[in-house]
Amino acid sequence: MKKIYFLIAMVGLATASCKKSYTDLAPKSSYSDANYFLTTQQFSSAVTAACAPLRDVVVNDYLMSEMRSDNTIYQSLLSNRGTAYTDREALCNFRDASTNSYTALEWQYCYQVISRANIVISRLPAATAVPADSAALYDGQCKFLRALMYFKLVRLFGPVPLFLKEVKTPDDAFLPRDSVVKVYAQIAADAGDAIKELPAPAGFPQSGAATKGSATMLLADVDVYLKKYPDAVSLLNTLPAMGYTLNANYADAFQPTGKNGKESLFEVQFLGGTATGSTPNPLLFHFLPRSTSTALVTSLAINNTTTGGWNTPTTDLITAYESGDKRLDASIGMVEGTYNASNYFTYSAVKSAVGYAGPPAGKVAVPYVKKYEHTPAAITGSSDDFPIYRYSEALLLLAEALNEQGQSPLAPLNTVRARAGLTALTVTDQATLRTAILHERRIELAFEDKRWHDLVRSGTAVAVMNAFGTTLKSQLTYIPADSYNVNDNKLLYPIPQAEVGLNTMLTQNLGY
Repeated sequence: MKKIYFLIAMVGLATASCKKSYTDLAPKSSYSDANYFLTTQQFSSAVTAACAPLRDVVVNDYLMSEMRSDNTIYQSLLSNRGTAYTDREALCNFRDASTNSYTALEWQYCYQVISRANIVISRLPAATAVPADSAALYDGQCKFLRALMYFKLVRLFGPVPLFLKEVKTPDDAFLPRDSVVKVYAQIAADAGDAIKELPAPAGFPQSGAATKGSATMLLADVDVYLKKYPDAVSLLNTLPAMGYTLNANYADAFQPTGKNGKESLFEVQFLGGTATGSTPNPLLFHFLPRSTSTALVTSLAINNTTTGGWNTPTTDLITAYESGDKRLDASIGMVEGTYNASNYFTYSAVKSAVGYAGPPAGKVAVPYVKKYEHTPAAITGSSDDFPIYRYSEALLLLAEALNEQGQSPLAPLNTVRARAGLTALTVTDQATLRTAILHERRIELAFEDKRWHDLVRSGTAVAVMNAFGTTLKSQLTYIPADSYNVNDNKLLYPIPQAEVGLNTMLTQNLGY
């Protein structure tokens, strides 16, 4: 690495010795590092740029945080053993290594958000032309983003390097791993600052930017994770006064027409179509069976043979829904058809998962994630946002925090159940309620990348996933025999090998 910087320096010296016409690379009318971060508009654009990689994070994260759990699996494509397929399968099967490309992408995308947020945070104090209220807004938004990404990183990888300032020198770019305690302390500090600096929603629908409600929810989530239950309760009880509440219908929170509504505390923004500025959501293609035409589900004849077959709901999840739960039909659909020799699926019918009795003779039924399957504006993707925090999760976090303190969680818990069309629970035993709340989170937040983290923090991941794997291997012949051998080491992902090779101060997680 030192050789690389030496060569860069030598190139710089050589350039400096050339004629002036060759060195004037930035005309006076163009922006440079020295003259960009000055105005309110420039900082606003920089905050938007810091948010942009969140789309990459959520498109990658279902592999790390949902398919790692008992909620979803993948469909086999034995005719293609390229790493784009085998690396994804390995994450689901607990056969991943430090060279897995999707683990590396998760690390890269999270730190890209952090890096861009750090630039804004670092440059604001010198931006004297930016009004104080605007500076506080941008600082709060970027501290929320930084806290959100470190919360994701610390749960996936354990101790990670804490980058808290703009990288300007080689020494800034290479840091050792900080302790989990220190990372969580920084997350709490950033989220706390964001709560102070960000405004509550001015109305609904919101703009999509982080708000006081977003930061409050994040800090409460962290507090529950760290078992700081009284702090979590205090934070969560402030949300109703900000205007947050449940939609009347569960499915409304995921409709493109319901973006950033009263149930949304924070969601990643997408805009379908092909026009300039469009940022389509491709996940509907990922979550459907691979086919040369998905028209029966998507209305458009989309070929997803190179992108589909992932995050398929499991039988274990489908059977976990209680009779009469409205969330089943809103979350999961069934598509019937046949596979060809290339493992591509020809759709013949689309059915509801509610009371589904099985496919007709000669057909196969494949469940799919219906929650985000709304008609796309173009073959590039849909306008479905991806939820990071919803008010229903706030209610379930409140229920959990109350229950862990020996207080009744039934009011917030039954509010969520009532919206789903279920009868109220009346049990009072703390252990029974703990199990009920975890179950409610599984159903309410299915396919929102919460389940794996819930299993880990509840201490049930090893037992649940080993039992799930045993059943799965008896049902599906394409699951390798050495899959789902889960131990405590597998509760964290490996640090990407490329990062360890580049930064000698990084150490690898146990078992990799």
